[in-house]
Amino acid sequence: MADPHDTSAPAQTAVLVAGGTGALGTAVLQAMLEAGRPVVATWRSEEERDRVRDDFADSSGLTLVEADLTDPVSVERAVAGVPSLGAVVNLVGGYAAGTKVHETDPDAFDAMLRLNLRPGFLLARAAMPRLVDADGGTFVGVSARAALRPFPGAAGYITAKAAVLAFIQALDTEYGDAGVRCNAVLPSVIDTPANRRSMPDADFSRWVSPEHIATVVRFLTSHESAPISGAAVPVYGRA
Repeated sequence: MADPHDTSAPAQTAVLVAGGTGALGTAVLQAMLEAGRPVVATWRSEEERDRVRDDFADSSGLTLVEADLTDPVSVERAVAGVPSLGAVVNLVGGYAAGTKVHETDPDAFDAMLRLNLRPGFLLARAAMPRLVDADGGTFVGVSARAALRPFPGAAGYITAKAAVLAFIQALDTEYGDAGVRCNAVLPSVIDTPANRRSMPDADFSRWVSPEHIATVVRFLTSHESAPISGAAVPVYGRA
């Protein structure tokens, strides 16, 4: 089995980026490709798929694969199609807020759990045997600052993101001795065009860009972060 503290550079294995077509996703794709990593990114929306194809038209290291990341069969197919899998980055998630617990519809609460937690579980379920057999790899998930610093009106989202962090730490406990390193990044508000439109009066200088977060994600999938596993890495800047 691989030594998780071994800092020697491994071969450039492939990275599966789940949810790689959004603002953070495309930044992660760019960071991985710049590091020379082959990348397979999942997509659901044809519009986003086409945009990513156009943005990375000159890159030969990117493959786009359609996948429903809440469906076990679809996830297993996506993972099986990645050659030389060495890292999984799960960026799939969503946000909903506006009601206190007594006002929240149970289906809306469940939807936050399904969207933020289920894809990571299914990805790990499919990928961990391959990462163990390959003598180690990395798994990176996205929790949120709100998991540690809750705010009112978003119990479903906060609960789901706290569960993501707990799940990453459970993965570390189960697979760390096999050389698979599992970590989470914790953003707050990411500086994207959509967030600027929805919060036009906010102080954008306090937000963190997708590119900066992508750099941290790339680091966590690299041999340079070999001693780090089971970590909750804050990437929320001054927000």
